Amino acid sequence: MADGAFGLSKELAEETAPVWEKVKDHVTPLEWPEQARLISEINRLKRERDAVILAHNYMTPEIFHGVGDYVGDSLGLAKEAAKSKARVIVQAGVHFMAETSKILSPDKTVLIPDLRAGCSLASSITGADVRLIKERHPGLPVVTYVNTTADVKAETDICCTSANAVQVVEWAAKEWGVDKVILIPDEYLARNVAAQTTVGIIAWAGHCEVHKRFTTQDIADMRDAWPDAEVLAHPECPEEILRAADFAGSTAAMTEYVEQRRPKRVVLITECSMASNIKGDVPEVEFVGPCNLCPHMKRITLENIRDCLLHMQFEVTVPDEMLEKAALAVQRMIDLPPPSKPARYDLVKARHHVDVELI
Repeated sequence: MADGAFGLSKELAEETAPVWEKVKDHVTPLEWPEQARLISEINRLKRERDAVILAHNYMTPEIFHGVGDYVGDSLGLAKEAAKSKARVIVQAGVHFMAETSKILSPDKTVLIPDLRAGCSLASSITGADVRLIKERHPGLPVVTYVNTTADVKAETDICCTSANAVQVVEWAAKEWGVDKVILIPDEYLARNVAAQTTVGIIAWAGHCEVHKRFTTQDIADMRDAWPDAEVLAHPECPEEILRAADFAGSTAAMTEYVEQRRPKRVVLITECSMASNIKGDVPEVEFVGPCNLCPHMKRITLENIRDCLLHMQFEVTVPDEMLEKAALAVQRMIDLPPPSKPARYDLVKARHHVDVELI
């Protein structure tokens, strides 16, 4: 009997009310009844399957707030999943993230709701490419962004995230006794790291299709429309974007910035679902600005998360030899002392300007 809000049963309305409070600025009352039913069904299936859902920052709000057991960036999600006692991991994100979860949790079943959820950056390079790079630059350590396939991680000396890339680059240079490292595959991240360190950088011309599309004109337009807005950019954006921003950092750093400072108005230069998700926790902050959606992330829906758990379908596996080699690179990064705070990429006060060597 429908005696609760939105025509839902009283029980279902009460169960999903906390989620509605977080998503109501982004989900219409017309959509909510079906989403509420799916959220309830998914959470029931999680209990039955002994599963947890890892929801990336770029998931839509009803996924992020409604069914995510762990939320955040890709490596943080995989690390949390490895600590979990759950038997099944569902990756609400893209394929390389599911592989990273499998690398850190080899004995668990890892599922992804849509096998087609790829990544333009991850697909820009292969393990064979890395082997050729190493032949061309013998003796230099290879630092690889976690936004890569297991095949690439297996050819890597150490992984990094946008939050610790400067730290990892400097550690690798010192550990190998060299003044130059290979940092792949994101060209813009490499260039932005190069401005924060004296270590030489050899880079690859890979890009995130979402962050590459932002322009300085976008920022200029935002400042004209909302002069009091604070502009935050992700280091996968081109250098000129970071120079035009008020703050640049990883998704974790941007989230921390907003939650701690609580600015009146913010522009996030990254995938726009992230703004929607942060908004659920800081409702007093107004998020404005351009919206670039990741078409790969948006392949993940409540419907296919439900089907994934219902049928236990779309398992992600990594060959044993590749998994072991990739795990060494990921674990080496995890074993480094974490930075005191997620890295800030300050190109206005950069140490110097340096050109990277592009492969």
